[in-house]
Amino acid sequence: MTIHPAWLPPSTFHFLTGKRFLIDSDHPLAGTVREELLRAGCGPAAPGTSADLTFTVVPSTTLSSPSIGVGDGDGFTLTGSGVEADGPRGLIYGLFELARGGLPGRYEPAFTRRMIDHWDNVDVHPVMGQVERGYSGGSIFWKDGVFLGSSPDGLKRIRTYARLLAAAGINAVTVNNVNVHRTEARLLTDRRGEVAVIADQFRRYGIVTHLSVNFAAPVILGDLPTADPLDPRVQQWWAATSAQLVSDIADFGGYLVKADSEGQPGPFTYGRSHAEGANMLAAALTSRLVPSLGALRTPGPVVHWRAFVYDHRQDWRDRTTDRARAAYDHFAPLDGLFADNVIVQVKHGPIDFQPREPLSPVLTAMPRTRLAVELQATQEYTGQQRHVCYLAPMWSEVLAQVDGEMATVANTGDDIYWTGHPLAQANLYAAGRLAWNPDPIAVLDEWIDLTFPRAPSRLRSILHELMDTSLLTYEQYTAPLGVGFMVRPGHHYGPDVDGYEYTPWGTYHFADRDGVGVDRTSATGTAFAAQYPHTWYESPATCPDELLLFFHHVPYTHVLHSGTTVIQHIYDTHFEGATRVESMRDLWRSAAALVDPDLHARVAARLDEQVRSATEWRDQINAYFHRKSGIPDAHGRRIH
Repeated sequence: MTIHPAWLPPSTFHFLTGKRFLIDSDHPLAGTVREELLRAGCGPAAPGTSADLTFTVVPSTTLSSPSIGVGDGDGFTLTGSGVEADGPRGLIYGLFELARGGLPGRYEPAFTRRMIDHWDNVDVHPVMGQVERGYSGGSIFWKDGVFLGSSPDGLKRIRTYARLLAAAGINAVTVNNVNVHRTEARLLTDRRGEVAVIADQFRRYGIVTHLSVNFAAPVILGDLPTADPLDPRVQQWWAATSAQLVSDIADFGGYLVKADSEGQPGPFTYGRSHAEGANMLAAALTSRLVPSLGALRTPGPVVHWRAFVYDHRQDWRDRTTDRARAAYDHFAPLDGLFADNVIVQVKHGPIDFQPREPLSPVLTAMPRTRLAVELQATQEYTGQQRHVCYLAPMWSEVLAQVDGEMATVANTGDDIYWTGHPLAQANLYAAGRLAWNPDPIAVLDEWIDLTFPRAPSRLRSILHELMDTSLLTYEQYTAPLGVGFMVRPGHHYGPDVDGYEYTPWGTYHFADRDGVGVDRTSATGTAFAAQYPHTWYESPATCPDELLLFFHHVPYTHVLHSGTTVIQHIYDTHFEGATRVESMRDLWRSAAALVDPDLHARVAARLDEQVRSATEWRDQINAYFHRKSGIPDAHGRRIH
């Protein structure tokens, strides 16, 4: 089976063939740069001769250990004759910028840690499978409980993946699911050798490896009767376990934790706070038991503590409880109480990776706490890699409002195209590149240039027409005006307007015969809008149309800023969205002679499904709201 090369086809460095290079560093990452240049057909400059390309680390006090802190030395300058890097990792990024045709100048990322979070399971979960919310086949790390890195082919695929991530500017990865089950908990102990093998491959490309852990691991693994973070026995257990991990993985990045969330254990069990739970793990990672590597460990291993905490057993009759409020209510009061090596990881919206949400207020409410914004490349709520949906425009808007660190849930698997839908590769690429280039359309151009080398202008035009506004198209034919969800429960694919309406999950739209939307105002609702430092969302007069139903319950006859009523907007956008997808399918058919036949066939099949699904969304949404409101479509189109 031939694996698609994604944005690193064999021709990536064709323009370097025959050039002579000089690398003024003996760091292992400089060795990776050397391997890449030799693969491209370059050769080292002979002693005493000039080089066509020079790679050097400035200042000259280079690091000689493979262990470097995340974000250390990532920036670089292209000089016109090579790369001057701030540190060893900058050599890697400078090389790949040359492949993009980068112009001389300064390059540095806006986010220090750019992490990909895998939701891969070791064992196949009876409900979620090998990869939770995965739509690209199985895991590249494990299959049916067996570690794939034990075989040469499996190891090669992991290394190839690391190379792809580095070329996109990624510098950190978490290898396993945040929902850590019994087998996965053993990655801390008797299976940590598997993590070490993975880390060896990622390290070659400057990527630091993290591990998702279960807060109750001391209990699950049978070592202790409690996981109370203030119990000295628990503290000692985590310190000793962390010391073993760092002994095996010198540049271990740290832990990712989902606690007190959707059934996962956490400090609430023992009457402790999230700060107390996170700080216990943070202390374990800096314990005297953990081997010290001096300045090379700066800033050292960290704890990513997810803020995705809410009551998933709420009473749907109770309109005072609001899932959107939960993260802020739990975490904002703890600002300043987290240890320096704790990073609170916050989903970009207050609910759960919907096509349209406001920025989570937590991201601007904790100035004394290290934060990471969490994005989702796997298309759980945006078409599950069966729909074309380029997410970078949404992410770019989010990233423009925050700083610090970022993490993105992976959309990769053992599929030959890596991401199921070949065009979904662009989302993985953007998950790294947006930290370096905030323009989502420019990033898409980069991906097209690399993935389809020497693409004719017609193909470039087709890809942009398909992808530039594909998220807006998806939004048109799914849940309207920011209300969210309306998906089938469990697997989250396809329409089911009332699927979650009477469940305990807190994802409601409250549609009745008079109107629709969630009242989150201070005056009459849940007061979620008051969590923001401004008052834009308090009144329909100032709330953006695209978020109206997220913040307000309004009559179907309410007139939007656009001049149309809510009900007519629902009809219009759903007809328009479904029609737009049909035109996307026709457009792709015209590209048959411009791309590889197998790739064309894969995308064509996905577009057929997208047309079917968009039509189903259109008909269910329009029929539902026509029957609720009793108001006909002003244009007399057929509604079932």
